Amino acid sequence: MGSAEEDYNFVFKVVLIGESGVGKTNLLSRFTRNEFNHDSRTTIGVEFSTRTILVGDAVVKAQIWDTAGLERYRAITSAYYRGAVGALVVFDITKHQTYNVVDRWLKELYDHAEASIVVMLVGNKTDLVQAREVPMEEAKMFADNNGLLFVETSALDSTNVEQAFETILKEIFYKVQKQKQRSSQSNTVSLASESPESAAPAQTEKRPCCIAL
Repeated sequence: MGSAEEDYNFVFKVVLIGESGVGKTNLLSRFTRNEFNHDSRTTIGVEFSTRTILVGDAVVKAQIWDTAGLERYRAITSAYYRGAVGALVVFDITKHQTYNVVDRWLKELYDHAEASIVVMLVGNKTDLVQAREVPMEEAKMFADNNGLLFVETSALDSTNVEQAFETILKEIFYKVQKQKQRSSQSNTVSLASESPESAAPAQTEKRPCCIAL
């Protein structure tokens, strides 16, 4: 069982950002453990969970990081974004104010992350569609205009959660493959400033969690 867990070709760090209460932690737990917690208490600290999926013929280990309440205190540091090759910017479709600040989250992300990071805009809580305040067409247009992937999800009933994470992981994988082909002469990959291959089997899973906040 242990050897299967360690048998992977790439590790991709993906961060979850967005206002407190939009459902980031439940998106993480739904994707990695197929769980949903109705208790909305905020945990302070940084958490990450992993899940391994198959992309083409490669085994990709997704390391999903969650701010776990730090966004309330503006305590997120550059260490949270370091090494991230993907980001999900999450808002609550029933609270327009969480969508209004997406620009600020994108600015913070681009200030601290690599310019080549793959970003997806996620409108969460579609199970509360009767209380919708953010039209899907508006959010989709914003994503298109800013070069972002886009999906609407429900962590509660699992709608599109798998699709969201698998889509961004596949996009990262294909981007890495293209860059590997272009830089095959020097055998380097510039995405996230280091080769995901070099960050994978040789690196223990626990090491990235130990950051100073």
